[in-house]
Amino acid sequence: MSKEVVVERQVAIPERSGESTASSAIWAVALVIIVAILAAVVWYSGILRRVPGNGPQKIDVKVSAPAPAPNQ
Repeated sequence: MSKEVVVERQVAIPERSGESTASSAIWAVALVIIVAILAAVVWYSGILRRVPGNGPQKIDVKVSAPAPAPNQ
């Protein structure tokens, strides 16, 4: 004769509907603030900023030799 013993455990997690909604809202606001801070850091570092007319620049350089010393 064989005996079978089956034991099942079910863990009941109490629902806290009020806390989950408030917690989700707080995390959503925190995430928006963090993303805004990161976007501001990237923007002010100049990576995303494109200034119109900021293409190749021409530089006017005049090169001259010093005047020769007078013969004495």
